[in-house]
Amino acid sequence: MGKLFVVGLGPGGVEQMTKRAYDALKSCDVIAGYNVYVNLIKEDFKEKEFLSNGMRKEVDRCKLALDEALKGKTVAMISSGDAGVYGMAGIMCQVAKDHPEIEIEVVPGITAACSGAAVLGAPLISDFCLISLSDLLTPWEKIEKRLDCASKGDFCICLYNPSSHKRHDYLQKACDIMLKNQPGTIPAGIVRNIGRDGQDFELTTLAELRDKQVDMFSTVIIGNTQTEVINGRMVTPRGYKLA
Repeated sequence: MGKLFVVGLGPGGVEQMTKRAYDALKSCDVIAGYNVYVNLIKEDFKEKEFLSNGMRKEVDRCKLALDEALKGKTVAMISSGDAGVYGMAGIMCQVAKDHPEIEIEVVPGITAACSGAAVLGAPLISDFCLISLSDLLTPWEKIEKRLDCASKGDFCICLYNPSSHKRHDYLQKACDIMLKNQPGTIPAGIVRNIGRDGQDFELTTLAELRDKQVDMFSTVIIGNTQTEVINGRMVTPRGYKLA
């Protein structure tokens, strides 16, 4: 019987995935994934069979991968970042629920919160939360509540999917919610194209963040009331006493 790996690639190409992820992909007959992510690794695994499709085709993609596993093949379903953080691990398990004979192994990767934080400095040293601003699968009213509660709790907040063509003002809306509970001077950072060509970052403040240009390849991190900028790095102290 076949096997399904669900593999987190990390932020970019093959050099940024874990050895466990690389070994899983090497062991596979078939690699399935979203077109953009398949293109990141295709040249490094030329001998593999690839199955890819576009946005909003996640269920179809999982069904294709499952069909190949049921034929006795070893299949990898890939995600950027970590497959278990806004990735494909959950939907793959759901699609395969009637086939307990298929072994599913989730292989973690570096999610954008961690890789983006490393570019900015150390903003997530203390308690933090991840919130996606995409309302394709989550009602905006629920996202608003999460933003409100997280900012009231003085969490550092990492935002995924901060903007798109249809959601061009969602970051602005999110900042307006957070500004009701937090001072506008709190440091914030934007990292674009993490681990890929064109990577760059910008340090700003919560008040200024609302008018910044971001896209689906941007990760946004907002600090808490203890976060500061030290020598050009965004740092959230954990509470250690310095001599």
